[in-house]
Amino acid sequence: MSTEGQVSVIGLGDMGSAIAGMFVERGYATTVWNRTASKTAPLVDAGATAAATAAEAVAASPLTVLCLLDGTAVEEVLENLGGAVAGKVLVNVTSCSPAQARANERWAHEHGAEYLDGKIMGDPPYVGTTNIMLPFSGSHDVFKAHESTLRELGPITYHGEDAGFAAVEFLAQVAVSYELLIGFLHTLKLVQAEGFDVTEFAGRFADSLTAYPPLLTTMANAVKNGDYEPDLGPLNVQAALMDDMISHRESRGVEALRMREVKRLMDARIAEGHGDQGFSSLFELLPAVQGQTSS
Repeated sequence: MSTEGQVSVIGLGDMGSAIAGMFVERGYATTVWNRTASKTAPLVDAGATAAATAAEAVAASPLTVLCLLDGTAVEEVLENLGGAVAGKVLVNVTSCSPAQARANERWAHEHGAEYLDGKIMGDPPYVGTTNIMLPFSGSHDVFKAHESTLRELGPITYHGEDAGFAAVEFLAQVAVSYELLIGFLHTLKLVQAEGFDVTEFAGRFADSLTAYPPLLTTMANAVKNGDYEPDLGPLNVQAALMDDMISHRESRGVEALRMREVKRLMDARIAEGHGDQGFSSLFELLPAVQGQTSS
């Protein structure tokens, strides 16, 4: 299942073009296809071969990288591949849900192909450098067979046989980032309203972030084991701060929805007799979710 230096790339937006260009630059026999054919021209000038159809692109190489706008675009391409995928490996780096990744894998197997799901955490200029992260999941044997080619894209972490796990990692990483950053912006509103210099505050907060990695690990272990030590201090003590935080924000017209939610959870946990536990114990009050599934 070696690629033997041949690869196809379907989808030539900014990221797809960066991927294809990197393969061309590194000496791979690269076949490209895009719905808008004119986007292939710069890559053809650099040494790639343009395919007339997506099926022709897949047929040209043992391994094809799909880098499209979204999961719907991937499904539309798959529907037009027909028998071209038999015996091939499809590597989808398009953003999609875990369920979509698993469905793509089933489709590939039903059509005689192998499938790996990957996600790209970084910007197009960083493709092929160490300034990018790429979670992958799917068949371990297929991953190992093509690992050297995939590592041309950048540092890779393999997350296991479940094709959906790369999407789980990607969406979780992005979600935490957005949760942190929107909270940061709301806090800057508060800091600015009080006449503080937001840039100086940001620098001090950045310095404090060094304490977070061990705290995150401690909290994750507590959730995993159900043993909730007072990680940020007992909830009884933490809850006493919340009214001041909420009233301070609201006095300045700054959104306090998240703080009110934290206070509600703390009060509920304390009422259950767990005031001696830490912040991580609020996990027990979060809504139940569907059990783990690979379907």
